[in-house]
Amino acid sequence: MSARLDRTPLPRSFFDRPVLTVAPDLLGRTLVRRTEEGPLELRITEVEAYEGESDPGSHAYRGRTARNASMFGPPGHAYVYFIYGMWFSLNLVCGPPGHASGVLLRAGEITTGAELAAKRRLSARSPRELAKGPARLATALDVDRSLDGTDLCGGTDSPLSLLTGTPTSPDLVSSGPRTGVGGAGANHPYRFWITHDPTVSPYRAHAPRRRST
Repeated sequence: MSARLDRTPLPRSFFDRPVLTVAPDLLGRTLVRRTEEGPLELRITEVEAYEGESDPGSHAYRGRTARNASMFGPPGHAYVYFIYGMWFSLNLVCGPPGHASGVLLRAGEITTGAELAAKRRLSARSPRELAKGPARLATALDVDRSLDGTDLCGGTDSPLSLLTGTPTSPDLVSSGPRTGVGGAGANHPYRFWITHDPTVSPYRAHAPRRRST
């Protein structure tokens, strides 16, 4: 028998902790996305932590910019960025204001609104692929830069919020290097996922992009 889903909203204090504490604690939680077409809900199954200015793999490693400003807090807000000129990624901001850290949502299971997600993810071959990877997750949930800075603790008026859900037992959590991160941050074991969950994305090491001549 599956554990009961707790629909209590997570308070801001949940996010106001070190990012490596928050990241694995997000597994099994429920992300709610409210759209004009209707609500979608996602059970989070895979995440990556980024520590900010002390982390070579983080967007905030070289300081604050217009692009990464949301990463600097306050906690409990969304940081959405555009990558490779085609995809969006959704991050949850952690830690005290002024300290840039966040957790990238890499994958999850669409538990409500799968039909809406499928309209945006026409290439998905099965429900487990709807949000299998950060770009797919953002596409399925209709996430773009307009949601950057959204307060996840803003109640039902917010387009994004996080519920307690069904937290994953620590003995079911795996960790390893982040996907696609190169340089000095390549080997940080900051990726966390629910062991053997079919919605978790495959690990891929960083492959340097070739410059066109």
